[in-house]
Amino acid sequence: MPSASPKKSKKSSKSAAPAAAAFRSQALAEALEHQDMAAVALALRNGNTVVPLLKPGPRDNPLDGGEVWTYRSPETGEVALLLFSDAANKPANLPPAVGLQSPVWLRAFLGANAELITTVFFDIAGPHPMQATPAEILRVLDVEA
Repeated sequence: MPSASPKKSKKSSKSAAPAAAAFRSQALAEALEHQDMAAVALALRNGNTVVPLLKPGPRDNPLDGGEVWTYRSPETGEVALLLFSDAANKPANLPPAVGLQSPVWLRAFLGANAELITTVFFDIAGPHPMQATPAEILRVLDVEA
């Protein structure tokens, strides 16, 4: 029986790795590393983005992505959308749940909330943070590739 435990733990660590890898955008991570806005634009148009969730959607409804968490400054009242290239880059003090959202979702979310959201932060706690306005993000999402 003792040999069953190591196999089981090996198996569970292998199955955890693909799940963690699913909440990552390699293209966005590389674009942020190089601080290349053109590459960030390309990554946003063609890949998914990790967003913190206040409340995840139900598992049996893939169309419900959950309730996105945004940051409201207590001093100014301004609202920021935080996006991440990797779930591992999300600070621990944010809600624990994350979602992986498509370019179509990002376009719709920013379009619906453009007057409320004043800034968009990418990997705010590092390793390579960037910032843009919602108008800039909408503009790059609307460019035909």
